[in-house]
Amino acid sequence: MLKQPIEPTQQARFRANKLSHLGSSIFAEVGEWKQEAVQAGKKLIDLSIGSPDQGPSREIRESLSQEALQETNYNYPGTRGTLEFRQQSAAWMKYRFGVEVDPETEILSLMGSQDGLSHLAQAVCNPGDIAIVPNPGYPIYAGALAVAGVVPWYLPLLEENGFIPNLDSIPDEVWSKATFILLNFPGNPIAVQADEEFFQKLIDKARQWDVLVVHDLAYSEMGFDGYQPISILQVEGAMDIAVEFHSFSKSFNMAGCRIGFLTGNADAVSALRALKSNIDFGVFRPIQAAAIQALKQAMQVPRERLGAAPLYESRRNALVDVLAEAGWHVDKPRATMFLWARLPESLREGSRRWNSRQFARELLLKTGVAVIPGDAFGTEGEGYVRIALVQEEALLREAACRIGAFLKEYE
Repeated sequence: MLKQPIEPTQQARFRANKLSHLGSSIFAEVGEWKQEAVQAGKKLIDLSIGSPDQGPSREIRESLSQEALQETNYNYPGTRGTLEFRQQSAAWMKYRFGVEVDPETEILSLMGSQDGLSHLAQAVCNPGDIAIVPNPGYPIYAGALAVAGVVPWYLPLLEENGFIPNLDSIPDEVWSKATFILLNFPGNPIAVQADEEFFQKLIDKARQWDVLVVHDLAYSEMGFDGYQPISILQVEGAMDIAVEFHSFSKSFNMAGCRIGFLTGNADAVSALRALKSNIDFGVFRPIQAAAIQALKQAMQVPRERLGAAPLYESRRNALVDVLAEAGWHVDKPRATMFLWARLPESLREGSRRWNSRQFARELLLKTGVAVIPGDAFGTEGEGYVRIALVQEEALLREAACRIGAFLKEYE
């Protein structure tokens, strides 16, 4: 007898509950709002997603093209990364930060830093462990914990503290149970920078409690106004207790290439390598060659003319200056490709009191300018929006003018 088909139901039958904790539904909602705005005839200026709108340098692209023509580059590349890639990454860490790392045991190639961020908890934690993550923070930080069965303890980043976390606010009970603490300076969505004094305190705390420190340094080459982001591995004792993620996506406009690396404590690097050796076969060799070229170029070209930083600094200035003229005063970040903007005062007070989601939706539907509401990054993001500097200056100025006209309606 034939089996009768089952009537479809509202709830997916073959879907793990933990998937509901991956990322934020707000990103999908913003996508729907974009469609609504376009259908309503608005010309979209998309400042929502942090995807570079430029490509890498010609030298990087030429290296990729030449290596892609080599027939020998089409076998499995190996999970660790080529020796040449690991050696060049180590040389760059020494050049850029003065940090000595062993390319044999302390560097692992990745398919972008998000690859490592999404898998690290599975490699170093057991289900039920605790990990300390920032709030607000990049969504994969908490999402990766959900997949690994790890319990998040959210460390608030508050404006009154300059968005620098108060390490002393973490209870001893949490420190005693935590496997790792993850932070991101300069960060996404908040482009705040930490100094060596903070990093040293963090390392000392972590060593006291034997907690791994995970530092996401995806924006290491996107500092402005003479500021150069620092590596946590620069501080004393860090190599004993910390690892750091590096990415080629934003600094070198190689987002689509999917390449980065993890460096630092050899045990943690080895754990992630062991996990990934059962998941994938590594990064396509021509992409590793292109990344090598990017690092070599970074070690030869003056920083003020290198990579994406000058472009985004100019864009930051253009957008913030015109927003100020329109009456919305937003702090100028000293790094990354994002503005973290508190909602305009006129919409935070009085009878209206919009939340972040209301503001972002109304702004998009009425002006065509798309931004991400701050609560996409955690509860402490409420009252803010994230604006990505991913359009040409002319469009950023136009976006600021549209926003200014929108705000005048609600004065």
